[in-house]
Amino acid sequence: MGSFAAATLLSSSPSSSPSPHFFSSSFILFHRPLARWLASCFSSSSPVRSYLSSCFVGRGRGHFCVLPGRAFNHLHSAPEEPVVPADASIVSDLLAFLNESWTPFHATAEAKQLLLAAGFQLLREEDEWKLIPGGRYFFTRNMSTIVAFAVGQKYQPGNGFHVIAAHTDSPCPKLKPVSAISKSGFLNVGVQTYGGGLWHTWFDRDLSIAGRVLLKLTDGSLSHRLVKVMRPIMRIPTLAIHLDRSVNTDGFKPNLESHLVPILATQLKSGIATNDVPTKFHHPPLLQLLAEELQCTVEEIADLELNVCDTQPSCLGGAHEEFIFSGRLDNLASSYCALRALLDTSKDPGDLVDETSVRMVALFDNEEVGSDSAQGAGSPTMFQAISRISKVFSGTSLHEGLVERSIRRSFLVSADMAHALHPNYSDRHEDHHQPKLHEGIVIKHNANQRYATTAATAFLFKEVAKARAIPTQNFVVRNDMGCGSTIGPILASGIGIRTVDCGIPQLSMHSVREICGTGDIDISYNHFKAFYELFHSIDCQLVIDG
Repeated sequence: MGSFAAATLLSSSPSSSPSPHFFSSSFILFHRPLARWLASCFSSSSPVRSYLSSCFVGRGRGHFCVLPGRAFNHLHSAPEEPVVPADASIVSDLLAFLNESWTPFHATAEAKQLLLAAGFQLLREEDEWKLIPGGRYFFTRNMSTIVAFAVGQKYQPGNGFHVIAAHTDSPCPKLKPVSAISKSGFLNVGVQTYGGGLWHTWFDRDLSIAGRVLLKLTDGSLSHRLVKVMRPIMRIPTLAIHLDRSVNTDGFKPNLESHLVPILATQLKSGIATNDVPTKFHHPPLLQLLAEELQCTVEEIADLELNVCDTQPSCLGGAHEEFIFSGRLDNLASSYCALRALLDTSKDPGDLVDETSVRMVALFDNEEVGSDSAQGAGSPTMFQAISRISKVFSGTSLHEGLVERSIRRSFLVSADMAHALHPNYSDRHEDHHQPKLHEGIVIKHNANQRYATTAATAFLFKEVAKARAIPTQNFVVRNDMGCGSTIGPILASGIGIRTVDCGIPQLSMHSVREICGTGDIDISYNHFKAFYELFHSIDCQLVIDG
């Protein structure tokens, strides 16, 4: 172990530094045997595991991301204490979740594994549900939306549902059904833009693919598989400044159809003649990469749904490692905080003993494109879940108005990311509504109902925070600017549920690499936990209609 550490450090660090350190933003490359050994440490409980936030082993080398403040020359012994105590922060767990969740499918799969590990029972929407007080359950739809809930021991039909809703999708390029493009001696991959991305940030990035593949195996069976190619396989190169002198004065204005086209390979190396591309849909090298990952043949790949993904791992950054640099913070950060809050408020035997409501998390797909899909918030998924749960506990038939009474007693926290004040563009915020990093979850207001917050719902949500001394902030958009929206108004109007819109403040929203503060992750997590634990006792004190 000592010789390994010394050899690695001597080859990777300045000779003048006797105790070199690798920090959280570093990539460390090892030859394959060492990479495999470290990967085994990563999947175990060995002392080395506590130093690594993510890893993967590719062809001929391994990539590892070291947790903040950890010196690799200290690998000889276990640390005296964890970097972030498990009971104090969920930031390191969020980083691990982000690094696994390249697509909505992978985010749903990760959430599923966390729920199963915590003892939640998987339900199928196609089956009859058998539920019990104190039970914990979840179901998925399209493997990109997931709904989990914990039933209070004292729940009665007609009681309320306390829901935190977020979304699993993020803007990205997605492969076209026919993606094979050949021009100028290159094999390019045709993509379509999903959502409102900052598309210029995808240029000159180390890109790969991830998503799901449908297989028709040689034995005739059908299979649905998730896939993620960890190593960089594509790039969208910018044009050299020498060929476009106006780019710094007139701005970078790429044509999304002709310029946002990743390069996969050259025709020369791929052995494909310029006028002879032997595929109708996707380039053979791309299909071969997928087949290798899935351990199947190219012929067994029947269909696919793939996102273009940035390969740089999520990590901590800043002089004090107070920032999270990552893709997909919008909205996997909210999704993880909500899911973790449900898990941690329903894991102990006594957590649900006095609970009279149903605690629920709903993570929807397709928010970035309007939510109008079978797996989006615009579908009846949540209403159907509330109705089915109510029916199970009410017996063979629903009593008159039972579901409606339950909905009026329910409350929804629509958790999406929020715009933090940008130091270089502070004029884009209204003077008295300037959310800052590390200062708490942002409650969003809009007079035109782009957000579903009302005075009453904001008050109740803030009262929950006050009970635990948790800070909150407020946001309204300037009158001379347009306002985005969330799943909040969709669910509020579609179901009739009281709703507050809120979010973790961030910078660079919809960029390939976004920024948020570590403090706000833990603040949001604790706020969501308090919501599940305290909301009913606060809500019952306020009467609006009556």
